[in-house]
Amino acid sequence: MHQQQLRARIESRDAVIAIVGLGYVGLPLAMEFAHAGFRVIGFDVSERVTSLLNRGESHIQDVPAAQVAAHVQAGRFVATTDAARMREADAISIAVPTPLSKTRDPDMTYVNAATATVVANTRPGTLIVLESTTYPGTTREVILPALEEAGFTVGVDTFLAFSPERVDPGNPTWHTKNTPKVVGGVTPACTDVATALYAACIDTVVPVSSTETAELVKLLENTFRSVNIGLVNEIAIVCDKLGVDVWEVIDAAATKPFGFMKFTPGPGIGGHCIPLDPHYLAWKMRTLNYKTRFIDLASEINAGMPDYVVEKVARALNEVRKAVNGSRILVLGVAYKRDIDDMRESPALDIIRLLEQRGAEVQYHDPHVPSFRDHDFSMTGVALTPDALAADAVVIVTEHRGVDYQFVVDHASLVVDTRNATAGTRASRARVIHLADATLAPAVPA
Repeated sequence: MHQQQLRARIESRDAVIAIVGLGYVGLPLAMEFAHAGFRVIGFDVSERVTSLLNRGESHIQDVPAAQVAAHVQAGRFVATTDAARMREADAISIAVPTPLSKTRDPDMTYVNAATATVVANTRPGTLIVLESTTYPGTTREVILPALEEAGFTVGVDTFLAFSPERVDPGNPTWHTKNTPKVVGGVTPACTDVATALYAACIDTVVPVSSTETAELVKLLENTFRSVNIGLVNEIAIVCDKLGVDVWEVIDAAATKPFGFMKFTPGPGIGGHCIPLDPHYLAWKMRTLNYKTRFIDLASEINAGMPDYVVEKVARALNEVRKAVNGSRILVLGVAYKRDIDDMRESPALDIIRLLEQRGAEVQYHDPHVPSFRDHDFSMTGVALTPDALAADAVVIVTEHRGVDYQFVVDHASLVVDTRNATAGTRASRARVIHLADATLAPAVPA
C-alpha cells in the first residue's frame, strides 16, 4: 500500500522532497527536483547557508543564484535548520560529508548524525536515500538498524536505498540531470520507489540489485581514476629521469583508438572524491583481512606529488644559484581543479606549506579563490601583475583557463609548470620547467 501511494505521489509531483546537506551535492540535486515540479525542503546545520539560499543567493559555483531565487520565489524551495520540517517529506535524501580521520579511517560522524535526525523525523511511507560516498555496507549496517529500532519495516512501511553522487564540479557538459543515476535498494520495493523518484528529474536511472552494489559502484569509479592518475604520475617521474617529455608521450599514446584512456599527470589529486573514496574501500577490506595493494600504492604515489613538485622548484632555483629559503614564490591556482573555487584536498595547500617550511615567502593568485582558510592556515591572493610575476619562481598548480599564460611567461623569469598550461605560448625570457623535461638531444638520422 505505501509503495503504490508513494509512487503515485511522485508521479503526480505531489511528493515533498527533503535534502539533508546543501553543499556541492545536495544543492544541485535540490534544484533538479524543484525544476521537475516538486516542493523541496533543504536542510542544513549552517544558518549562514540557509539564510543565504532563502535570500535567493548561492554558495555553490555550479548553481546560479538566479536559479535558486526563481525556485524560492515560486515556493518550490526553502532552506531550513529546523529538522522537524523533514516530517513534511515523502522522500529524504542524505548528502552530508564523509571525510577521513587522521588515520585514514572513515569518519562517519556526519552520516551518523544525519541518520539519527532523519529517523527521528520519518513517518510511515517515507523513502530515505543515502547519497554520501561511503564504504560498502553502510546503508544496511547503519541506517537500516536505526529504522528498525524506531519500529519501521523497511520495504513495507518505509523505504531505504543508496544512490551515489556523481557530481563533477565545473564540468560544462555533465551535470546532475544528465549524469546517469545508479540506485540500489535494501529490497526490490525500495529500489522501485527510489528509481521512480530519480526518474522524475534525472535523464537516466540505472537500478542495481542492492545497496552494497550501488555503494561499490562509486568506489570503483574513483578508485579507477586514482590508480590511473597514480600510474601517469609515476610515468611523469620516469620520463623526468629519462629526459623525455611526458606530455608528448601521453599525446602520442592517446592517438591509439582502442585500449588506451588518456590520463594526465599533475601536482597531486584533490577534491572530495578521488583522494578519499578509495580509502573507504581499503578500510572495509582491512576489516576482512585483505590488503588493497593497487589502492595503497596509487595513494602513496599521488600523495607524494606535492613533495616532488617542491623538489623540482628547489632544483630549478638551485640552477640559478638561489635557495628556496628566502626566495619569493608565486603559486598560480589553489583550487583542486581548473575553473572552480573548490579547494577540498587541493595539492596546492601541501605545496604552499612545504615551500614555507623550507623558508620561502609564498604568495598565490587564483581568479576563483580570492582568499581561503584551511583549519588554522589562511591566505589572501594577490593580483596577477608584472610585479607579482617577478618572483624568484612561479609555480603553476591549477591551470585555470581565465589566466593569460603568455602574460605569465612574458613577465616571469622561472616557471615550474605542473599542468602543461604554458604549452603553445611563444618563446620568452622565462625558463619553463615541467613535471618531466626533455633534456636528451633527439636522435639525428645518419
